[in-house]
Amino acid sequence: MKNVSVLTGKSTFPGLGFQKGKLDPSVVERQQGIKPSTGKRPRGQTSRALPGRTHIDVQTGNTHLPRGASHSPQTTAICLVLEPYLYEMSDVIETSDSDCQTDPFLDIPSAPLFRYARIGNDVGTVIEEGELFDFDREVAPMLSNLVGKVVEQSLMEVMEEEEVACLKAQQRAFEELRNFELAEMKRLEEQERRRRQEKEHRMAQQSDLLRREREVAEKLAKQADTLQYISDLLKRASAPKRPPERDVESNFMPWLTSETDNYLDKRNAARELLDSIILDMAQKSRERLKDLETQTSESE
Repeated sequence: MKNVSVLTGKSTFPGLGFQKGKLDPSVVERQQGIKPSTGKRPRGQTSRALPGRTHIDVQTGNTHLPRGASHSPQTTAICLVLEPYLYEMSDVIETSDSDCQTDPFLDIPSAPLFRYARIGNDVGTVIEEGELFDFDREVAPMLSNLVGKVVEQSLMEVMEEEEVACLKAQQRAFEELRNFELAEMKRLEEQERRRRQEKEHRMAQQSDLLRREREVAEKLAKQADTLQYISDLLKRASAPKRPPERDVESNFMPWLTSETDNYLDKRNAARELLDSIILDMAQKSRERLKDLETQTSESE
C-alpha cells in the first residue's frame, strides 16, 4: 500500500523546484539583473531559500495530511511515521520483604572421659608388710648420698669463705704497701722541693755577693784613680808657681784635700760596714748549711 504523504524515489521528482532543465526563479532574476523586492516578508513565513536549495515541510505523527494542506508544485510535505518505534515502559517489578533470626550460640558441653571397654577378668592380690621392700634398708643409700652431698657443699662453702678471707688479707696488705709507698714518694718530693729552694736561695746569695764584690772593686778602682790624680796635683803644686797657681795652692788645694779626706773616711766606713755584713752573711749561711746537713742525715 502506497502512502501519498510519504515521499519516495529520486530527489528530482516534479514537486521540487530544481528539476532538470528548469532554474530557480531567484537565480534567473539575479542573472537578469532584476532587483529583488525589499518588502518585508509576511509574518509566519520563512525566508527565501538559498540558491540550489528548496524548503520541504516535514510532518511527524499521524500519516494523514493536516486539514487544509494540499500538495503543490512548490511545497511538498514529508511525514515520518514514528509510532511503530515508540513503546511505553510500563512494567512494574514486584518486590517483597522478608527477615530471619538465627538461634543464639549454646555452650559446647565438655567431652566425657574416655574409658577403655572392660575385657577379661579382674584379678587381685595382697602384699603383706615387708614382702615388697624394707624401708630402712632401701633408704640407706639415698640417705648416705644426701648426707654426702650436704657435707660436700658445706666444705665447699667453708673453702670459699677461707679463700675470700685470704683475698681480703692480701688486698689489705697491698693497700698498706701502696699507702706506705705514696707517703715515701711525698716525703721524697718534699725533700727535693726543699733542696731546690735551698739551691735557689744559695744561688741568689752568691749572685748578690758577686754583685757587691764587683761594686767594691769598682769603688777601689775609682779610689786609686782619685789618689793618682791628687798625687799628680800635689806634684804640680810643688813646682814654681805663678800667681794663679798660688791662688790654687792657697784656696783650691785645701778644699780639695778636705773633701778627699771626707770622701775617703766615708769610703772606709762603707767598706768596713760591707765587710761586716758579708762576714755575718757567711756565718749565717754556714750555720744554715750545717742545719740542713743534720736534717738530711736524720731523715735518711
